[in-house]
Amino acid sequence: MLSRKNKRTILLAGLMTLSLLLAACGSNNGNSASPAATGSASPSASAAAPSESAPAEPAERTLTDGLGHEVKIPANPQRIIASYLEDYLVALGVTPVAQWSVANGIQDYLRDTLKDIPTIPYDLPFEAVTGFGPDLLLIGSNSTVDGDKYDQYAKIAPTFVLGDETVGDWRKALLKIGEVLDKSDEAQKTLDEYERKAADAKAKIQETLPGQSVAAVWLVQNSFFVVSDNQSSGALLYSDLGFAAPEVVQEISKSGTGNWNAISLEKLADLDADHLILINSDKDAGSEALNDPVWKNIPAVKNGKVYEYAADSSWLYYGPVASSQMIDNVLKDIVK
Repeated sequence: MLSRKNKRTILLAGLMTLSLLLAACGSNNGNSASPAATGSASPSASAAAPSESAPAEPAERTLTDGLGHEVKIPANPQRIIASYLEDYLVALGVTPVAQWSVANGIQDYLRDTLKDIPTIPYDLPFEAVTGFGPDLLLIGSNSTVDGDKYDQYAKIAPTFVLGDETVGDWRKALLKIGEVLDKSDEAQKTLDEYERKAADAKAKIQETLPGQSVAAVWLVQNSFFVVSDNQSSGALLYSDLGFAAPEVVQEISKSGTGNWNAISLEKLADLDADHLILINSDKDAGSEALNDPVWKNIPAVKNGKVYEYAADSSWLYYGPVASSQMIDNVLKDIVK
């Protein structure tokens, strides 16, 4: 026959075991161990579950944006508009409520992920923004909120502006957006994975194509543009992957003001890159400029070292997803 002491010991052990089981169920479901979550009808057993097993609930935070605004970021926002910043959301596993668009399309390289997401005009009309009922607006550049636009957007939803300095560097933008969305760990992991991928690709390029140069040229409306040597896909080619920048690219980049700068036929004739990446937005219109003798006499063209990509590829964009896709293109088509 069990003594009163032994009975009490067995009873306590049973309660502790039940509490641990309930806590484990709560952890697996991502909720605290309540009777509703576990299917248990025992309030005493639920109360016995260790409090530290329950995950921390997200909380509203106040962060300072790139323009100095104190912004109250809602806990776990579900209806985010981040026009032209969707690359970062996709990298972090976040789906926006609407995606950036212009008259002739969207960011097609993200189509597989955002195929069912409705579009919103690139200039974010107030009525369109209001119609989506966002609970958070992420804005990239300062110019988007010129004048009283920021106040108008802030009336619709909390509005966080990255600012030109941050949005101009996709690494900084990724980490900042990760902070805003309370996904800093995911953002850092995404960045670390990219850096490893870029370093491996750079090592392979230097082994197989040491010292060789490359240029990225964009054909649109019968005119040519060349990417800057320190912005957009140029930063990827020359910094991340270690290709040499042709003298013409360096020269135009010094006086250029954008990611892509116009290049004259005269300068195009002097483009002595070993490899040429062509983003062709005129393909459907016949690409007449590619029949010009100047183009045909560029060394890379004559040597069959031109790699053509459609306008809906990632080469006209910049971000963790776009950059990773461009590395895949380089390894597949140029390094082989």
